[in-house]
Amino acid sequence: MAFLDFHFFSETLGLTCAAHVLLPQPTIQQIGMTGGPARDKYPTLYLLHGLSDDHTIWMRRTSIERYAAEHNIAVVMPAVARSFYQNMASGLKYWTFLSEELPALCQRYFPLSAAREDNFAAGLSMGGYGALRLALQRPEKFCAAASLSGALDLARRLREADKPFARIDRREWAGIIGPELKAPADANLWLLAAKAASSPDLRPSLYLACGTEDELLSDTRIFRQHLDALELPLTYHEGPGAHEWGYWDTEIQKVLAWLPRGK
Repeated sequence: MAFLDFHFFSETLGLTCAAHVLLPQPTIQQIGMTGGPARDKYPTLYLLHGLSDDHTIWMRRTSIERYAAEHNIAVVMPAVARSFYQNMASGLKYWTFLSEELPALCQRYFPLSAAREDNFAAGLSMGGYGALRLALQRPEKFCAAASLSGALDLARRLREADKPFARIDRREWAGIIGPELKAPADANLWLLAAKAASSPDLRPSLYLACGTEDELLSDTRIFRQHLDALELPLTYHEGPGAHEWGYWDTEIQKVLAWLPRGK
C-alpha cells in the first residue's frame, strides 16, 4: 500500500484540511506485504473517526494498512473535528464536505472508482453514525456501510445533553444542531432508513457490530430492530467487547471481508 498524508483546500469549509489515504500498490519484492492486481480505478472505503479523534487515529490504533492490502481496496480517512458529521448550526458544513466534496476531490486526484458499487463507509462511535448516514442519505453513491459501536441515536443524545455523563453538553450541541436541540430529518437514521427501504433499487447493505460491555450497545440493538422491521439488508455482530481499540481492530477486519465488492 501507498500511504499519503493528503493536505488540500476545502471550498466547503473554507480552510485547508487533512486526510490519510491508503492506495493499493502491486508489489513483487516488498517483504511482509502482498500487493493485489493493478486496477485503473480502485474500490474505496471511507473510514471515519469518533468524537475525540482525528484522521490519524485508524493508522495509529489498528493495522488498517495491512488489512486493506489483503483486499486491494483504497481507504480514505478524513477529519471532521467534533461535528458529529453535521452541517453545524454555528460552525462548518462538515456533512457537505464529507458526502459531496471529499469523494469528488479524492476521485479527481487518486485512481478511485466513482461507481456506487465500489464505494463504502465505516466508522466507530460517532463515525459509526456518520458511516450509516452516508449510505442511507446518499445511497446513490454508497452501496454499503458499517457501524462499530455506533452512537446511532442522535435524538437520544440531544435529549440527554444536560445529564452529567453526556460527552457533548447542551452548549456544544447547540452549536452543532441549533439552540432547539432538534435533529433535522436528514440527520435522523431512523427516518433515513425508512426512506431507503422504500427504494427497490438503492437499498444499501448495512453492518452493525457492538460489544456487550459497550455503553452504546442499546443504540445498536434498537437500530437493529428498526432495520429488521424495514427488511433492509443487514449483517449483525454482537459479542464480548468494550468501547476500545482492541475490539475495533478486530471488527474492521470482519468489515473488510464483508464488503460487497463487485456486487
